[in-house]
Amino acid sequence: MGNKSSPKTRPPWLLLAPMYAFTILFVALPILYMFLLSFLTRAEVWGVEFQFTLANYKRILEPLYLDTFLESFRLALISTALVALIGYPYGYFMAKMSPAWKKRMLLLIMIPFWTSALIRLYGWIIVFRSNGVLDSLLMGLHITGEPLKLLYTYPAVVVGMVYALLPFMILAVYSSAEKMDWSLVEAARDLGASSRLAFWTVTFKMTLPGLLSGVVLTFIPSMGLFFIADLLGGNKIVLVGSVIQEQLTKGRNQPFAAALSAVLMVLTVLMIRLYRRITGASKLEGLV
Repeated sequence: MGNKSSPKTRPPWLLLAPMYAFTILFVALPILYMFLLSFLTRAEVWGVEFQFTLANYKRILEPLYLDTFLESFRLALISTALVALIGYPYGYFMAKMSPAWKKRMLLLIMIPFWTSALIRLYGWIIVFRSNGVLDSLLMGLHITGEPLKLLYTYPAVVVGMVYALLPFMILAVYSSAEKMDWSLVEAARDLGASSRLAFWTVTFKMTLPGLLSGVVLTFIPSMGLFFIADLLGGNKIVLVGSVIQEQLTKGRNQPFAAALSAVLMVLTVLMIRLYRRITGASKLEGLV
């Protein structure tokens, strides 16, 4: 009885050991392996040779791959902007609803996650294909006189990106708006501020961290969601993720795929640091 140690007397490192072990084995070591692999040389047939080289990173600077990065960046910007325009008002007004309606709206947002993303994207193929659901609706309303070629186009890919990433923006904004002290808005209105001025000076600044976290959660994945571009774009739109997949499956060039992944990792870190700097500055302004 006396030899048994209670949870309070156990060393703190013992409680944190499983988390550290999981992080090292499944996060740190794979990332280190990826960076190490990016500096190795591709073997003639399959695998790699342990010869240090910078050729993989120099290859990324070729116009073909630079254009792929620029196209991925452009698509990510467009998708993130549309997601923010739709998701911010949705999350903001959802936070102002009654508790019963909040549960209903959250349920509507979570229901799509119960289904595979590929199945949901195949649903969009049915909607966008010629003589599909959207064509039948438009022709039934006499808006168009013939089937439109919407599938395998750039707008179809953008719609797929927005559909896949919109819940992350909504939940991020909702989480930030729900914690907001609405009495500060009422105080601004009592001091003579209009509803629009109170929103921009109080509400928007207090929900800005949620908006920025939603931007990070949508912008970064949108550069690598190659399966959306493949299914809805018909291989006409090539993203960085598509190039990585091609190098691993068809090209069998693991070092170059690792170099592309490393560049994406660096861009992700820069986005997160920018997010933390902006949110930290907004918090300081709020204190002032």
